[in-house]
Amino acid sequence: MTLDIMMPFYGRTDHFLAAVDSVLAQTDPDWRLVIIDDHNPDEEPGRRVQAIGDPRIRYYRNTENKGINATFQTAIDRADDDWLTIMGCDDILLPGYVARITLLADQHPQAAFIHPGTRVIDENGGRATPLVDRAKALYRPRSRGTVELGGQDLATSLTRGNWMNFPAIAWRRSEVQSVGFRPEYRIVQDLALAIDLLYRGGTLVLDDTVVFEYRRHSSSVSSWRAVDGSRFAEEQRFFRLLAAEFRARGWKRAERAAKVHLSSRINALTQLPGAVRGGTPGAGSLLIRHAMGIGLDR
Repeated sequence: MTLDIMMPFYGRTDHFLAAVDSVLAQTDPDWRLVIIDDHNPDEEPGRRVQAIGDPRIRYYRNTENKGINATFQTAIDRADDDWLTIMGCDDILLPGYVARITLLADQHPQAAFIHPGTRVIDENGGRATPLVDRAKALYRPRSRGTVELGGQDLATSLTRGNWMNFPAIAWRRSEVQSVGFRPEYRIVQDLALAIDLLYRGGTLVLDDTVVFEYRRHSSSVSSWRAVDGSRFAEEQRFFRLLAAEFRARGWKRAERAAKVHLSSRINALTQLPGAVRGGTPGAGSLLIRHAMGIGLDR
């Protein structure tokens, strides 16, 4: 099985080249790396990766910056093989990633997506346990080894707290190309995609063998949008929509989780100190309103 590793690129050269090197270091050579350069200001990283000369690497550069959601959708559209990963350009595949995904895909032929074991690293590559990832661990299902999950149970779990590390996930191409990303979202697009797959009867394989390093740093889109509060306006709109969708399906437990969206509200409280220090106008009141469950569109 060939695994398509789709890598949208916009950011630091050193992180990007380290990510590419981690693909080249895979013990299973049956992969294809597709880099989608979202018009990064510096063209040198693109030239360097093209100079590698590996026929498994394909490089495309957008003529203009299209943004994260459009580039993610392009990654899905350009995939050719049965399974794909949309890897972050600052993340690291451990050497056994491709081999592990291939094994799990063979063992679970009906699964729609696979979440392998991950660990978090910081900007410098050191091990990290930031608050957001400690919180994710609390919501992650308590399972050992490998388990296949789906339906309302998984929808409820993910809605209570999105514990997934999106760039680590492998997706069945036929499923995600049929669904695609909801274009109106920039922060919750991964959760929306997972929920849409569950609506179709798709299942997730959750595995605890660590084969992926997820880089957490303050310059990410989700981080700065958390501090200025704008991510929570999007989350609030999304959870209201989810509650209605779950109600229509009779998924009462998932509906309650969407209405409460407790982890999102707690997260807003943790961002208050940063918002105060940053002096972002209105951010503090927005975060407090979200934490109290008050509509941000009022």
